[in-house]
Amino acid sequence: MNLLTIEHLTKSYTERLLFDDASFSLQEGEKVGVIGVNGTGKSTLLKILAGQEEPDEGSYILANHVVIGYLSQHPVFEDEMSALDCVLSGHGEHVDLEDLTTRAKTMMTKLGIQDFSQKAKTMSGGQKKRLALVSVLLHPADILILDEPTNHLDHEMADWLEETLKKWRGALIMVTHDRYFLDSVSNRIVEIDKGRIYSYQENYSGYLEAKAQREEMALASERKRQSILRTELAWIQRGARARSTKQKARIERYEELKNQKAPEADSSVELGSVSSRLGRTTIEISNLCKGYEDRRLIQDFNYIFLKNDRVGFIGPNGCGKSTLMKMLIGQVEPDAGEIVIGQTVKIGYYAQDVVHMDPQQRVIDYVKDVAEYIQTEDGHISASQMLERFLFDGSAQYSQIGRLSGGEKRRLNLLRVLMEAPNVLILDEPTNDLDISTLTVLEDYLDHFSGIVIVVSHDRYFLDRVVRRIFSFEGNGVLVQHEGGYSDYALRKSMEQGEAAPNSDTAGRTAETKVKAERTRAPRKLKFTYHEQKEYDTIEADIAALEEKIENLENEILNAATDFVKLNKLTAQKEECTQKLEEKMERWMYLEDKAARIQAGELEE
Repeated sequence: MNLLTIEHLTKSYTERLLFDDASFSLQEGEKVGVIGVNGTGKSTLLKILAGQEEPDEGSYILANHVVIGYLSQHPVFEDEMSALDCVLSGHGEHVDLEDLTTRAKTMMTKLGIQDFSQKAKTMSGGQKKRLALVSVLLHPADILILDEPTNHLDHEMADWLEETLKKWRGALIMVTHDRYFLDSVSNRIVEIDKGRIYSYQENYSGYLEAKAQREEMALASERKRQSILRTELAWIQRGARARSTKQKARIERYEELKNQKAPEADSSVELGSVSSRLGRTTIEISNLCKGYEDRRLIQDFNYIFLKNDRVGFIGPNGCGKSTLMKMLIGQVEPDAGEIVIGQTVKIGYYAQDVVHMDPQQRVIDYVKDVAEYIQTEDGHISASQMLERFLFDGSAQYSQIGRLSGGEKRRLNLLRVLMEAPNVLILDEPTNDLDISTLTVLEDYLDHFSGIVIVVSHDRYFLDRVVRRIFSFEGNGVLVQHEGGYSDYALRKSMEQGEAAPNSDTAGRTAETKVKAERTRAPRKLKFTYHEQKEYDTIEADIAALEEKIENLENEILNAATDFVKLNKLTAQKEECTQKLEEKMERWMYLEDKAARIQAGELEE
């Protein structure tokens, strides 16, 4: 059953066109993950689907009696409301309040909310987001629309939500950048790209394969179009031998091919590795202790960061991860112990919360405050060029920061941090609000980064991809060291507890193993198959034979101008041969293109 449909959707935000005659529909039982580069309209689409915003143009059809539950990206509660009231508000009068309260407290506890009477004005943004998530999950709904539900969730909370949504019987639409979460929960991926909406009936892994195939087909079609254009252009330049209808049609086909637009390549964030030289002494931590009131966060922590170290810190919300990062950069003083920072150490700190961004300041001025030029692997690059690599084109560079989406602000802040050319990168929850494309390139960048990378993250995929050592906060200020990525840590913990690893972690480990296997597989040179080689050896002779046959048929047609029966027969034969010739020509162009790539020594993709 079709629950919801949008057709001919058009929507603009300021001067930016987000959707251009796009369409979307949702069926019963579908669990849809919405992805796309920051600023393409993911949150706007969810607001339109939830009835929070109106499209500029297009029709919105919701099936009868369908109830929608909506989790916004930044929920707001009245300052004096208690945590429990925030969850229970809006659930109507005709409910079993006692049962609802019991379920609410259970969910709140699962999501780390222990003080049910805490006032909203004293809560962090993450706590409010978790309360809003509980409220949405409690409310009976046919469609759940969730904007970044995994932000501010630690690993155990994310596992719990993952299992909850997998069991959810209604339809689901969500925006999340947690790739393991997407892979486990979704059965359909919707991508927003250049004002269009593309749908893939796959989970995230299947989407990656399907998109690669779509892009390869588009590139192959473009190569074929260019080859045909070259052939047709050569034919036109030779001059038409007669003004026949067939030749006019051929000229029209050439004009049509020439006017077709080439497939537009996806924008991607690009950045050559930027860093300063790191000396012998890096960061040395000795007997570090920190606590607040009667709560011990860190107790006797010792570690010396090595050159090119890749270290992740994990643990429940509020355990002290961000506090430790702030001690490393000198924002917070330890209660006891010592942190020694080497003279050549230059720290780049990407904070969990973006601060000091003047909404009236222009984007380019925000970057120029750090540097107008920077030395990269590609040479000296200007601030404007760096912004273009981070998907801020000429017009966007001179717009005000206040007009950017939350994700675009995070991307801009990340660029500013990297432009400082640090040799120690501290990334505190870098995956919050960054789109998957940006995360992918950040991961590739970190692969080649010459320096130390320190990460605080709940994103299991990002940890698996980036870090080689993990410190877990185990309570009472104890930090335990584990070698490997997150999946290695999760497997080891499950074995210690005598349990099977969670499904999501097993899937994550399988995915990581697959990635490693792909990397270690030796690349093979591109070559013809047996049948392609045989065809390539004879195709030019086949084309010549067809051209000769068509020329003979044309002569026979001229001589049979008064014999209509014979004329019709000859014309049909000529059209059949012409069709075969066009097919042979297209096949020859493909084989010639592949032969050129083989000659150039290209590898198989």
